[in-house]
Amino acid sequence: MVNRREFLGVAAGAGAALAFPSELLRAYQQSGGMLIQRAIPSTGEKLPIISFNPQQESDNAGMKEILKTLLDNGGKVVGFPHGAGEEIARTAAGELGIQNKFLWAGALRGPSPRPPSDPPPPKADAAAVRAQIETAIAKFKVPTIDLVMTGAYGAAHDPTYLGVMREMKKEGRIRYIGVHHLAFPTGPAFDDLLAIMRDKANGAVDFVGTDYHAGDRRVEQEILPLAMERKIGFMAHFTFDRGRLFKRVGTTPLPEWAAEFDARTWAQFFLKYVVSHPGVTVARTGTTKAAHMLDNIGGGIGRLPNEAMRKRMAELVDSLPSVR
Repeated sequence: MVNRREFLGVAAGAGAALAFPSELLRAYQQSGGMLIQRAIPSTGEKLPIISFNPQQESDNAGMKEILKTLLDNGGKVVGFPHGAGEEIARTAAGELGIQNKFLWAGALRGPSPRPPSDPPPPKADAAAVRAQIETAIAKFKVPTIDLVMTGAYGAAHDPTYLGVMREMKKEGRIRYIGVHHLAFPTGPAFDDLLAIMRDKANGAVDFVGTDYHAGDRRVEQEILPLAMERKIGFMAHFTFDRGRLFKRVGTTPLPEWAAEFDARTWAQFFLKYVVSHPGVTVARTGTTKAAHMLDNIGGGIGRLPNEAMRKRMAELVDSLPSVR
């Protein structure tokens, strides 16, 4: 199997219908193509649909390139739902003097999920939760942090986390609050997340985030319809299935019919499946390469597949070999 970098080189060398990402974006921009924006349901504020999830493996120079590439091509959202890559991204943005041009999504750490047979974790200390958020705000040297997301397990089993977040939102220290969740292939994947989304007594959150890619479409059953109903923004995580989708396609050529929705690479194919769902507000993409960031941005430019085409895309992905 090959990775995305190898695949792009093989496909381009073979003369496939595939241009280098920067050339694709130049063509899109010359034709008036812009990065799609979606409104945050709770406020109407519009965000570019492709975001960046910094990786811990990046170096300072590489991170600067990625952040400039994101910003120069219409991107804005930089998120750390699990904390990785935060320090290097924050440092790089500060050195470039562009830290105030992004919407930063930070993570509030809570307890890890436990088996139902285990005793529940001890209740969190509200002062400690507040201190953790204040530390994040101080690191960014801003009076307000844009978005704070905490784990669905802790939020569902202990009201302290969302309670503090809601208080700080009222105080103007946080603009948006949300919960994120790691979805596992088996078991009751979304129980905690659904419980929070259905909680009308304490008020809705602004965002939820969990796994969503062309090979795992479970959120289409309940999560996305509920998010649209409750006016909650949805952040799609692991849109490439942690890189496994690229391994699954290997050197398989992109189907010609992908051009019908302006996908020129497999990355854009996978991203356009995700962002074509109307319930998706932001699709998270992680990379350590500026060229890949450009490629990802192309997944949010141009035409999107309709329902019939989405079904065809899903069937193609389902036909690919599985990988671990």
